[in-house]
Amino acid sequence: MVVQDSMDTPGVPLEPFLHQVGGHLSILKYDEHTVCKPLISQEQRFYESLPLAMKRFTPQYKGTITAHLRKDSRGRLSLVANPLKGTRGPFKVSTESAAVAIWQTLQQTTSGGGALPLPQWQHTQLAHSLKESPATALLRSELHLKTQVPSLVEDVHGNQTERRSFNPWGLHCHQAHLSRLCAEYPENKRHRFLLLENVVSQYKHPCILDLKMGTRQHGDDVSEEKKARHTRKCARSTSACLGVRICGMQKEMPVVCLGRLIVAADLQPSKGNTKSMVYQTDKKHFLFKDKYYGRKLSVEGFRQALYQFLHNGTRLRTELLEPIQRQLRALLSVIRSQSSYRFYSSSLLIIYDGQETLQMPHGSNVVKVDIRMIDFAHTTYKGSWNEHTTYDGPDPGYIFGLENLMQILQDIQEGE
Repeated sequence: MVVQDSMDTPGVPLEPFLHQVGGHLSILKYDEHTVCKPLISQEQRFYESLPLAMKRFTPQYKGTITAHLRKDSRGRLSLVANPLKGTRGPFKVSTESAAVAIWQTLQQTTSGGGALPLPQWQHTQLAHSLKESPATALLRSELHLKTQVPSLVEDVHGNQTERRSFNPWGLHCHQAHLSRLCAEYPENKRHRFLLLENVVSQYKHPCILDLKMGTRQHGDDVSEEKKARHTRKCARSTSACLGVRICGMQKEMPVVCLGRLIVAADLQPSKGNTKSMVYQTDKKHFLFKDKYYGRKLSVEGFRQALYQFLHNGTRLRTELLEPIQRQLRALLSVIRSQSSYRFYSSSLLIIYDGQETLQMPHGSNVVKVDIRMIDFAHTTYKGSWNEHTTYDGPDPGYIFGLENLMQILQDIQEGE
């Protein structure tokens, strides 16, 4: 049965992870430094047998947990994890627990439960903005924030938190995940999750680019129909010609005031006009793009999107280019040394802080960037569980994608 909400029932409420920019499985927040995702055995075994050289380029693996569905007094469902024994005290709700209230509001708008009161929202702006179907708003080819939390909101425990932008793709994945659990599994089912490092926890304003790497995206174990579908997607996108395509993006964007029209600057280097996207004045916002946007890009469109990701609306963040390229070179060296590995359908995250770099007394800047590989459900290697095919040498598709990515960044750095 679905567990009823009770103060006596221990557990860690799993919140939607606000910075999920790609993928189709829901990423959930366990605590400030840990996220969890639905457990897939092949991915678990990959993390448990991870080569030492690759550990700096992957999230730290922290084990597994089980979770169950819980229904609160208003009939709203959420996932609650069994706490890890001996590793944490009582769960404390962070300032990002507004995500729970956001998700619950979205859940009500899609389940016909709109008659339920929403006392946690102090303004009517959110309720008005959520009248648009979430399925329509969240699956746009270019996702710009349409539903903003008011300046001060109350979380599920009545604590006020300041306004934050949130990535609608993660909420979409969470909504789909809960719906699937309710529809496909018994009510008393215990669901298993991987615990992984939250790789953006150290960033104040994390800007994230999710890149689908390689020229092939299907695993060895998929059906012929799925194989054909993924092959078509690759052929129609930059995956085939570059070995990399954009799967999602989140970046901080300032606004530009032009008379009475507030628009975001068009950051494409070859154009001087502006995009017709409206923003609030005197604020900074996150710009969101999803996998559907990435699939449509040409080679030149990919270059411009990469340039846009590294542009803060005023200037190109040139100080980021060398640290990113240095880490990519190190990753390329590691991938070349991994014989038999094929990282089918995996992604590469490029992360930096939207907050400007800190100026040190001796004149140098502290630049925070990170490169991480994620999503290994279809990764295969010699000795892997349910291995269908054994490959020799390193992954040529992944190497092809890294080399092209590095060349494009080099071209940007050189002003080409």
